[in-house]
Amino acid sequence: MGLPSGAMRILILGGTSFVGRAIVDAAREAGADLTLFGRGRTGSELFPGVPRRIGDRDTGDYAALREGVWDAVVDVSGYVPRHVRQACDVLGERAGRYLFISSNAVYQPGSGPGSDEDAPRLPAERDTEQIGADTYGPLKVACEDDLLARFGQRATIVRPGVVAGPYDNQELFTYWVRRAARGGRVALPGRPEQPVQVVDSRDLARLVLRLLADDRPGAFNAVGPAEPVTMAGLIETCAAAAGTRVEIVPVPAESVPPGFPLVRPDPVWELTFQRSAARARAAGMPATPLSVTAADVLAWDRERGLPPLEVGLSPEEEDRLLAGA
Repeated sequence: MGLPSGAMRILILGGTSFVGRAIVDAAREAGADLTLFGRGRTGSELFPGVPRRIGDRDTGDYAALREGVWDAVVDVSGYVPRHVRQACDVLGERAGRYLFISSNAVYQPGSGPGSDEDAPRLPAERDTEQIGADTYGPLKVACEDDLLARFGQRATIVRPGVVAGPYDNQELFTYWVRRAARGGRVALPGRPEQPVQVVDSRDLARLVLRLLADDRPGAFNAVGPAEPVTMAGLIETCAAAAGTRVEIVPVPAESVPPGFPLVRPDPVWELTFQRSAARARAAGMPATPLSVTAADVLAWDRERGLPPLEVGLSPEEEDRLLAGA
């Protein structure tokens, strides 16, 4: 996907981890004139030739951004409203459009299947900067509100669901890719028919670039894949990508700690995996097949040597659960 004539000048706040890395890759492919802003502690070997401005959002150090003009800024690293307010203040009119990577976690639980960007959001949180399960969504709501108050129609908000793809640092999808690749009996501490949504990081990145190219305001749910999928279907797709066969064995949800990868505890929380991506699709978000995402994640995971994951079950823990199933 190309940008309008003349390279678009894009400032990316973050950009060396997972989602940001995909956005940088897409922007480079599109021929954008990029500048990265971050602490410079990770990914320093990435993207040679791309200018970097060094600062620290946690301490409010934006001195490196006091000069420069950009057609757009993409905020990948804003997690508390102070981050957004300070970035808006330092950039002001020197940034044309401000695109903020928010989250589907901003929504109140319980909106029905197919809920869109107008679904009720959680109350904004401004009394803490401690990010946790109960505060992540409300803090993102406050970030969105502060951005809209300062940039108005020059603001764009993208709300990803669970993101999957190479360089995944969340591991929720990667866990199932790796587990399915081993084949055999697979413990699922949930319902095989539970709906699930994951969006390929590269589709998310291409949506971001399309929204910037079109100078489009508004909010957009970045969720996928294009076709509805269940947990059983996701695991079986991952197995097919690896060339293995699996037998899915439901085990009690209470046999594992809360927050098991992609498993939702009840019908209300299952609705978080039934959101509408219609607006994002209409704006140009592509739809990579889940099988392609799974194959690419498997190749990346193997290339990096299959390091231990922070989520899910170890093989030994799963064997114990399956022995009692």
